[in-house]
Amino acid sequence: MTTPMTVEGAAKLRGELTHLKRVVRPSVTLSIAEAREHGDLRENAEYHAAKEQQGFTEGRIQEIEAKLSDAQVIDITKISPSGKVVFGCTVTLVEQGIHQEVRYKIVGEDEADIKEDKISVLSPMARAMVGKSLGDTVVVKSPDGEREYEVDTVEHL
Repeated sequence: MTTPMTVEGAAKLRGELTHLKRVVRPSVTLSIAEAREHGDLRENAEYHAAKEQQGFTEGRIQEIEAKLSDAQVIDITKISPSGKVVFGCTVTLVEQGIHQEVRYKIVGEDEADIKEDKISVLSPMARAMVGKSLGDTVVVKSPDGEREYEVDTVEHL
């Protein structure tokens, strides 16, 4: 099963993968070699710490490679705007009743970061928005109860 990912999200993962392979991995290998020179490996804390770091690094490399191999990279700028909310677009909503605006970009699960106003396509908010058009009402169930929003803008940025 493919996982949707934005172009930016894929580039960020590729950058991290390159850093891990070209910088972190060689550094950890060097640390292991240096620790081996200190003698008895059974009581060598530096060696065990370096081996543990190696395990974390290799695990993260495998995780990123798996995510990238399963990714369906979607470039929203190549999709002609239709006014409908789709994966990758940036949506401005106006909460009905209090007229407060919120703005979110719908991204892949690993890219979500609420501090950057990026929400996962699997989140309740995004699921409620996808498929809606300009002027449509979006109803989102939250712990505080249902909230209603109106789709104000849909941008393909």
